[in-house]
Formats: sequence, C-alpha cells, structure tokens
Amino acid sequence: MTEKLRDRHFWIVVLTGALLGALGVLLAVWGNPENSGICVSCFIENSAGALGFHDNQRMQYLRPELIGFVLGAVVSAVAGREFKSRGGSAPLQRLVSGIFLIVGCAIFIGCPIKLFLRLSAGDLTAVAGVLGLVAGVWVGFRSMAHGVDLGLHRRDKGGSGLLVPAFFVLLLLFLLLRPGFLLASTNGSAAEYAPWTLSLGAGLLLGALAQRSRFCITGSVRDALLMGLRSYMIWGFMAFCVAAVAFNVATGRFHAGMAGQPGAHLNHLWSFLGMGLVGWISVLIGGCPFRQLIKAGEGDADAGMVVLGMFIGGALVQSWGIAATAAGVPFYGKIAVLAGFIFILFTSLLYRERTA
Repeated sequence: MTEKLRDRHFWIVVLTGALLGALGVLLAVWGNPENSGICVSCFIENSAGALGFHDNQRMQYLRPELIGFVLGAVVSAVAGREFKSRGGSAPLQRLVSGIFLIVGCAIFIGCPIKLFLRLSAGDLTAVAGVLGLVAGVWVGFRSMAHGVDLGLHRRDKGGSGLLVPAFFVLLLLFLLLRPGFLLASTNGSAAEYAPWTLSLGAGLLLGALAQRSRFCITGSVRDALLMGLRSYMIWGFMAFCVAAVAFNVATGRFHAGMAGQPGAHLNHLWSFLGMGLVGWISVLIGGCPFRQLIKAGEGDADAGMVVLGMFIGGALVQSWGIAATAAGVPFYGKIAVLAGFIFILFTSLLYRERTA
C-alpha cells in the first residue's frame, strides 16, 4: 500500500471514530436514552423484544440504527468489491460467544461503544468497565499469543454470507411497513428514540464508514497494547473520545460523578467482570459487537453466527432476568457471567494449537 493510500486510510479511520462519537451523543439529544445514543447490545435487546423474542414491555423497539449498521456495510462492501461470502470457522463456538457477548454487556449495561460514551459524559462508574475491557483484551491477546485460534474461514460457494444481510433487509421492511406483530414499548428506555429517519441515516453512514475503516473499539484497545500511537486504530479511537466529550459538553450532558448516572449501577466488580468477558471474547472472535455486525454485512458468515447468537442473548438476558438494572446485578446475571468465563476458558483450551 502506497504512502498516499495509507494516509487516506488514516483519515477514514479518524473520520469514522469522530462521527461515531459525535452521533453517539447527538442521537441521545434527538431522543435516544441518555448516554445511550449508540449501544449495540441495547439495540439488539430492544429489537429482539420488538420481534417478540422476549416479553419485557420496557425493552421492545426495532432500532433503525442496527439495521443501518449492517446495510451500510453491505452497500460499502459491494461498492468496494469486498463483499465475499465466507465462513466455516467454529460456527457453534461463535454462536455461543455471541450469546455471552450480550450477557457481559447486559451486566455492565452497555456495549464497548456505550462504555466510552458513558465515560465521555462524566459517568465515573464506567471506569470499572474500562479496566475490565482492557484486562479482557489483554487476556485474549495473550491467549492468541499462546496458540489459541478458532481457525481461518474459507470462501463459501453456497452463499451463506448472504443470509444475515437478507435478514436485515427483512427488518428494514418491518421498519417501513410496521406489521401488526411488531411490538413497541410505551414506557421504559425502549420508548425513548430519535426519529427513525435520523437513526437509520446515522446507522447507514456509520456502517459504511466502519466497513471501509475496519474501526473497532476492542481492536483499538488491542492495538494500543501492541503498537501504541503507531496504529491508525488508536487515532480513530482518540477521535471518538474527543468528539464524544466535546459534544457532551456542548449539549450540556457532561455530569461528572458516580451517583445517579443514567443506565448505570454501582456494582463495580461486576461491571469489571462483564466488560472483561466482552473484551476476552471479542479478541478471540475478531471484533466487538459493532464490528461483528459490520463483518456480517461484508458476507462473513462466522460473524453472522455471532450476530445470531447476540439476538438469542438479547432475548435470554431479558427473559431469564440476567440483565443488570440501576438497582444492581441480579443473581442470575452473576451466574451467567461466571458461566461465560468458563465457556471462553474451555474454548481457549480446546482451540489451542499445541506444538510437538
């Protein structure tokens, strides 16, 4: 890659990070829950509820941003001739990994994007999550350095990479046509949403840019540990943080402290463990929940299995009383996180390449 192309990619990464931070705040200003302008795990839990996969009436809304992320990636990948149907690498492990990704996010109350959006708004309870995410990414990186590998995917002539994009096209039709079976909350966090045209447009833009830039929150943390400022990804991450802080301050949404923060609890140990689980899993499967959506939009059926698992997880954390609330982390949530660590440890041992 020439110096010119490298410079171009650098600015695409920075632009992606800056817009993700800015729109993460603005979508909350426009109507999404406070400090949750963008949250992949929350959006999946809401959308799973809208489709009737769980019965929590406060968490049912088909989030247009989620649809935009995937379809924006599809359009960008097709335009750049990068859409390739591929897969076949540990599909069941990836499916279950998707479930536990949402478990970890639900315990913290937010995905890695929301983690830093909360911190950028002055929510100091997010510090425990940041430390957990960094620790999880480090453990995942060390695991891979010692031979843990879920395997390489291969070109799929059967077109399985088309299935997840097709599912999100169907969700787009549901969004536009509003069939009678589609559920929508009248109270609770899912009843707070920006106009669907703004949400969908923001999702499409971010999905397209994320596909071109390969931007990923956990990928940024990993690169920071490995390469520091030599990585383009860390510059995109810094642009994300700067933009988010700037827009929170400009809109009067920056409130430093721990008590009374929206969508947060004070069980710091479990915030640490929840994000630790997310970080560890994300490294082994090749990206955070947001990155899995983008890869699925490129035709990656392995990422598609993770996305399917995340929808199952979104239903389970609500149906089984796993998700944390402002009151704290429920007993079943703690059990689920520990089960997640057992699963990812077992998977790491199972997929560790041993030299003779």
